[in-house]
Amino acid sequence: MPTYQYRCQKCGEVFEHAEHMAEHETVQLRCPKCGSDAVEHKPTQFFAKTSKKS
Repeated sequence: MPTYQYRCQKCGEVFEHAEHMAEHETVQLRCPKCGSDAVEHKPTQFFAKTSKKS
């Protein structure tokens, strides 16, 4: 299950939330610091780790 980063537009708090990819578009989150529902997805880098060496 991927972990996404979010940022509160009201207080600036950055937090993470684990959710299914299908749930990502419809999830309704609140800031854990101030309780505001004005949160935005903060794009982050993605790293793939494999067990085979190339």
